[in-house]
This record gives sequence, C-alpha cells and structure tokens, in this order.
Amino acid sequence: MAANIRALAAKCAYSVIDQGRSLGDELPKQIAKIDIKDKGLLQEICYGVLRYLPELENEVQQLIQKPLKGKQRVFHFLMLVGIYQLKYMRIPDHAAVSETVEAANALKSRHLGGLINGVLRNYQRKVEKQTDDTKQPELSDPVKYSHPGWFIKKIKVAYPDQWQNILIANQERPPMWLRVNKQHNSPENYIEQLKNVAVDFDYIDPKSQAIKLTQAVGVDKLPGFALGHVSIQDGAAQQAAILLECEPNDNVLDCCAAPGGKTCHILESTPDIASMTAIDIDENRLVRVNENLERLQLKAKVITGDAASQDWWDGTLYDKILLDVPCSATGVIRRHPDIKWLRKADDIEKLAELQSQILKNIWSLLKPGGTLLYATCSILPEENSTQVQHFIENNNDVDLIPITENESDIGWQILPNEHSMDGFYYAKLVKKEQ
Repeated sequence: MAANIRALAAKCAYSVIDQGRSLGDELPKQIAKIDIKDKGLLQEICYGVLRYLPELENEVQQLIQKPLKGKQRVFHFLMLVGIYQLKYMRIPDHAAVSETVEAANALKSRHLGGLINGVLRNYQRKVEKQTDDTKQPELSDPVKYSHPGWFIKKIKVAYPDQWQNILIANQERPPMWLRVNKQHNSPENYIEQLKNVAVDFDYIDPKSQAIKLTQAVGVDKLPGFALGHVSIQDGAAQQAAILLECEPNDNVLDCCAAPGGKTCHILESTPDIASMTAIDIDENRLVRVNENLERLQLKAKVITGDAASQDWWDGTLYDKILLDVPCSATGVIRRHPDIKWLRKADDIEKLAELQSQILKNIWSLLKPGGTLLYATCSILPEENSTQVQHFIENNNDVDLIPITENESDIGWQILPNEHSMDGFYYAKLVKKEQ
C-alpha cells in the first residue's frame, strides 16, 4: 500500500518538534518512502507546518478539550497538517479533510481519526462564520509572527525599527540563486542560455553577479549543471569569494567549509591560487564538499579537522582565510524553518564562546599582511559585530577593513530578504605586518 503523505508529514513534524531532530535529516527519510511525484507535496506540508507552528497550535488549542500526549502526540501533529492544508494550500477542503483522516488510519488509530475529522470540520465551520467585521482575538507575538518568544525579544533589541520586517521575511519562501562558473561561461552568456530554455530570472547582484531566478526549477532544467557550469548558492553566500579577494599564488584556507559552495566559488574565481585547503569537523558533511569539487572539476585538500584546535594543520601560514564559524543560523530561517524550534535561547552564549575560541585559534594561522574573512549566517549581534568588536579590542595586530559605505560599521550585516538574500554577516580583518 502506498504511504500516506499526511501521515509521513505528521511523523516528520513530530520528530523535529518533540524529538529535536533536524528537518534536513528527517525529511529525506520520509521522502524515501514515497513516489517521486509526491515529493513536492510532502515537502510543502512539512515546511509549512514548521513555518506556521504557533499559529496552527493556537487553532488546534481552541478546538480540542485536552491536548494529546504520549504516544498520541503524532496525531496532534496530524491535526496541524490538516489545518495547514485548509488554511494555506489550494487542495480542495474535502480532499484535505478526508486524506488527513485517512492518515489517522494509516497511523493505526480509527478512534483518533474521528477526533481529527471533528476538529477539521469545526475549523471549517469557524472560518465560514467569520466575516470582515468579526472581531479577532489579540494574539501574542509568538503566535502572530510564528517565532519563539526569546528570539523575538532579541530581534526587538537588536533591530528596534526593523524587527517586524525581519520576522515577516523569515516566513517567506526563499528564492533560487545561481552561481555561474566563470571558468566555463560569463554570467551574461549564461543568461542567454537560460532564455533559450525558458528559465526566467529577475535580478543580477552587481557585486557577485549572482543570478536570482523568478521561480525555482529542477537542476535538470539548468543548462550545463551536470557539467559544472553552474551551481545553486544564495546571493549572500556568493559574497564571500568576492570579499576575500584571493590572488594568484595565495595559500587559502576555507574553515568550517561544508558543504563546499564557498570553497568551489573561490577556486572558480581564482583558479591560479597556490593551494586550497578545506576543513570541517564533520566527516560526513565533507562528503558533500568532495561531491561538489568533483562535479565542478576542481581540486582542494579536504581535511577532517576541528577549527578550535591545530591538530590538522601542517604548519604553513595562510595568505587568505575564510572563517565561516558555527552559528545560530538565524539568518536562514526562511530556508530552514526548523531552526526556530531547534535553537534555544541559551545556545547563543555557548555559540559566541565557541566562535571566539575558533577566531583566536585560526587568526594565529594567518600570515602577517594576510586577510581573514569572518562569516556567519546569523543576524544576532552577539555572534557578529559584538564578537568582532571584542576581538579587535583584545588584539593589537588587527585592522578592520570597511565593507559598507558607512565606515563606522563593524562588518556588513545582511538582513533576511535584503536584496532578496539570506541573512548573513561578514567582517574583513587584515593582520598587521610585524
């Protein structure tokens, strides 16, 4: 019997929220159980439930007498799956309800199927009764914006004039960006190839020449993808190779490199560097680095290594270092909505401490006169400008190179959806000559 899509979506959400597993790990397991034609539907439901979790929880809370607990928790998530379809998807209501109820049977509970049917029918009746004049209850910020309270508080403090825009941007669907391999083609020529296969684009970043597509397409639709002529990489991440400004004969280190997009971009941009070393602490994630290098026909020394130690280092100083430190990933929530629920308030201080250790350690591997580009996909100052400011104040051999037009800025903070990019941070540091 074919797997029930709604049942798998409920299991996936349960694994993330109740068991703390990442969507990136869980979703592929569920996709493996279904026909490839149903992959998009399963992804849409899983991402949607996690994107709007507090809002959906609030709806369910009003429609049941007591919450489901223990072994019944997966059926709670099935209710969220049902309401998400009714509220946000174009599936006919009768199909959304019947398929979700059928999912309860697939999960071995006809009794709870009746409860789920009642909840979804009551939700439909509630919506039908609402008019433009219906007074809506005042919602808390976590329910209104579908973000955890601790995160909203931090964003309000850091960005008092922009916090609402940031939270709204995190709820949007991320665009698809392309990076053209300039060893094969110019962005201008590649755009002509896109036109020939009717793939539309609507923006080219003036700094990196990253191309933003009007809508996402499968990689099989991208001319030359299998041959390494183009890669998928967000516009913000494509700034790294440009800012690092590698030169011929440079000895380059990409630290915390997986999955290898920035490593490959540096090699594409400056093929005549002396050497490229890519390290990451996670051996499994380095598989992706090697796959990307192979597809793009590029070469790098790939090492499993902890950036907080020097056990992996051969003693040769680097001219250029890209240091993309472990972070909260709060700038890429629109791509990974599970981050909102997996990340906890006390994680930030621990991450900032780890970042400080890594920055201090990796700085010692940089030649005098060399450049280190500090990077995160976070929007929290503790991990970004405050971290870099503290490092500058505690080391007398650091020059901060301005990136933005405002020279008083400590680095460059890109906010979510700014120029349609992910949230990202860069600080360019040069080691003073002895």
